Amino acid sequence: MDYERVAARIRKSEGLSYLPYKCPSGHLTIGYGHNLEHGISIEAAELLLRQDIEIAAKQVKNAFIWWPKLTEARFYVLVDMTFNMGISRLCGFKKMLTAVEQGDYQTAAKEMLASKWAVQVGRRAVELSKMMQKGEW
Repeated sequence: MDYERVAARIRKSEGLSYLPYKCPSGHLTIGYGHNLEHGISIEAAELLLRQDIEIAAKQVKNAFIWWPKLTEARFYVLVDMTFNMGISRLCGFKKMLTAVEQGDYQTAAKEMLASKWAVQVGRRAVELSKMMQKGEW
């Protein structure tokens, strides 16, 4: 089978949607007619994860000019939090971010745990706050 020929015809017939929508038969669909009710492959999930991490890292770099002074683990904490809740919600952690910028990682870790986010994500917040405090994986 000529994959490219088939793909070109499907692209033309289906059109591309970056956002989920209900197709005429009522199925939740995205991309070039991918039925989300069928799920996705591990390969697709890994590709999406990689893209989402790259987007979160870029957002952190664009939002905080001081990011290069962070250890890899502390940068990861900000990327993980951005991945989890979005850069706009991370920017709401003003006391934590001020502490990170000033190198006061003890306070930053405490501020992380004193948040609604920490209650929502539980163990994840505890692990990330330890990483922020210690600066290592």
